[in-house]
Amino acid sequence: MNESPAIEPVEPADAPPARAHPYRAFVFRAGLGIAVVAFLLWRFDARPVLRVLAREKPGYFAATVALYVASLAMSSYRWKLLAALLQLRGRYSEFLAYYFVGAFTNLFVPGLVGGDAARALYLGRRHQRMGEAVASVLADRGIGLVALFWFAAAGAILLNRSALPPAVIRPTIAVGAVAMLGYLAAPLLARLARYAPARLRAAAEIAGPYLHHPQSLVPALVLSVLLQASLAVCQWLLALGLGLGMPLSLFLLCVPIANVFASVPLTLNGLGIRETAYLVLFGMTGVGREDAIALGLLWFAATMLAGLAGGVAFVRTPVPVLVAAQSKR
Repeated sequence: MNESPAIEPVEPADAPPARAHPYRAFVFRAGLGIAVVAFLLWRFDARPVLRVLAREKPGYFAATVALYVASLAMSSYRWKLLAALLQLRGRYSEFLAYYFVGAFTNLFVPGLVGGDAARALYLGRRHQRMGEAVASVLADRGIGLVALFWFAAAGAILLNRSALPPAVIRPTIAVGAVAMLGYLAAPLLARLARYAPARLRAAAEIAGPYLHHPQSLVPALVLSVLLQASLAVCQWLLALGLGLGMPLSLFLLCVPIANVFASVPLTLNGLGIRETAYLVLFGMTGVGREDAIALGLLWFAATMLAGLAGGVAFVRTPVPVLVAAQSKR
């Protein structure tokens, strides 16, 4: 009963319409991000920013890239836990390879969810269960966002100490509260899904273990919170490399809030949005504008290099063959 909607997205007839639009979206997002960064460098003078970037010590930058790669490995284990709830079981090495394929694909494939689509394709074809694979990837992305919103709200409550104004703190706490309500209301949403249109009802049926038993998501949520903390540590390391005496608590407060803004898929990998958020948030705590912009650019470079590490997995991991669609014909 679940096979039909799961196989439809990979039918050849659906492929052509899906290709034209993502390239326009990619160009728009990349162009918008570059335009924002160019404006910041023009508005605040690029020379001080370049001087700050030149101060970064290679050892700290390398440690940041290594820690971010480790966070991707942890993310792949979270995905494995979520897939197991849908009876999609496999070796950790399999999920690790597919996750890094997705990270690498994100660098080059146009579209809003290029890497996520690649992960779903590899896992779905490997197990011949495309619907469940897509659901596991969406759950992995959703759990990460929920943990981000919770982490940002907790930092706003516990770590602020008047560093950021109420105009920033209150919306952050509100977003975290809405995310908590959504998590607690998941069983109710699952029951209401029976009255939804057929396609939405089929999707809710596939994702049933997530919606009916949100407590089963706790291990993945705990991992996600640890991941958010590791991202803050990564950027603290970059600041140490620049010689900035910024406390770790400041990054635990500001980085998640900046990532909430950067999670809006307007530009490529949050380019421009993150730098603007850093400029505003760190500026409110007394950090220089050129230091804030340099931190954002260094973090973008670190994540891009870590994504390139997925090229090894991309080359060594063959795309599984989808035999379910052939057997139906």
